[in-house]
Amino acid sequence: MQMAQKPSIPKGTRDFSPVEMVKRNYIFDTIKTVFQKYGYLPIETPAMENLSTLLGKYGEEGDRLLFKVLNSGDFLRKIDNSDLEEGNAARTATKISEKGLRYDLTVPFARFVVQHRNEITFPFKRYQIQPVWRADRPQRGRYREFYQCDIDVIGSNSLLNETELIRVIDEVFSKLGVNITIKLNNRKILSGIATEINAPDKLTDITTAIDKLDKIGIDKVYEELQSKGIDENSINTLKPIISLEGSNSNKLKTLRSIFSENEEGTKGVEEMETVLNMLDRLEIKANIEIDQALARGLNYYTGAIIEVKADDVNIGSICGGGRYDNLTGIFGMPDISGVGVSFGADRIYDVLEETDAFPNQVESTSKLMICNFGEKEAMLALKILEELHRLDIKAELYPDTVKIQKQMKYADQKSIPYVLLIGEEEIKSGDYTLKNMETGAQHKLKLSQIVNVLKE
Repeated sequence: MQMAQKPSIPKGTRDFSPVEMVKRNYIFDTIKTVFQKYGYLPIETPAMENLSTLLGKYGEEGDRLLFKVLNSGDFLRKIDNSDLEEGNAARTATKISEKGLRYDLTVPFARFVVQHRNEITFPFKRYQIQPVWRADRPQRGRYREFYQCDIDVIGSNSLLNETELIRVIDEVFSKLGVNITIKLNNRKILSGIATEINAPDKLTDITTAIDKLDKIGIDKVYEELQSKGIDENSINTLKPIISLEGSNSNKLKTLRSIFSENEEGTKGVEEMETVLNMLDRLEIKANIEIDQALARGLNYYTGAIIEVKADDVNIGSICGGGRYDNLTGIFGMPDISGVGVSFGADRIYDVLEETDAFPNQVESTSKLMICNFGEKEAMLALKILEELHRLDIKAELYPDTVKIQKQMKYADQKSIPYVLLIGEEEIKSGDYTLKNMETGAQHKLKLSQIVNVLKE
């Protein structure tokens, strides 16, 4: 007889055990609680969007990494032999699939705003916590299916929104016990730099190269700029700007003098200064640092650029975002400005694991397990269980009458801290035996005393 093949899951996807899910939910719940506190409302969008919504929004690479969904039924109906002979995979793909899995939450959000504009109150503050899919090459920290936790406010130009998002970031990571540095830049400062070195048309090339500074080092960045046709003089002008040191106010002062005759660059400096002045009045726990080389590689940013790094773990960005002036323009609703950030749940999980910052009680589900000694005892146990549940205490009754060692092993493997023993003797006296699984200590207690122990 042939052995059944061991089941598996697609590359770049993961199963999460109960222990992992409890920890993941702790992250999601913490983030969600802060979002709601600031007046953000939840939305959800479908896993699948029309390909017409997704294509052309993420650049060439993004289009390549979209997971496409085959049309239902006879998906080859619109295909003729010439398509197959030409071998044009991209064109053939659009004929056999009209839908794709969402690549991020930002483009579906823009589609949602345009589609529901008459039902939405602007400024619209929304949060969204859902999985996204990318047909990327899986590697450590990079998956084909992962969760994004996005928060955006759209329909307002006010820099109070930037300040609020930085407060949200600060509060989320403070609640999670992660020390962070929030790096800030402004797209207008990057444009100003491009103008200063006489290469305004090369802004994308410049930001793409500068964005790799941490990964490849300054010399390799200059090599890449040269390969894009940026001359020696321009690169020499760029050097002191990229490697600015010192306090935030010193950096702003230097940038202001560099941009003395550069309107866009000056506007970027002013916007940054306004946000920093507001933050100075507040109690922000995180380090806030101007990073004039921060680009985040995305072309739709038009103002503030925000990136968050964990101070104690080397893992890359754990949250990031910025201001965009025309996100809904791609769907025919121009000039609606918004600003948002996205929290990377998977990386945050890794940071909390590495720094041992998950609270202990997150591990355990039930606080108490009642042992099962037989039918009569189980009847009383059911009543006690009902009372505990009424008081919102997590508890369970072992379902089978099996050896006590087996029941204890179950409680131990599930990290349940207390076990309640109800035998014949206990039924008569009304005093039940509570066992502390960690210390092994046992005490005979009334139900009200047991409740007090569990409530602590």
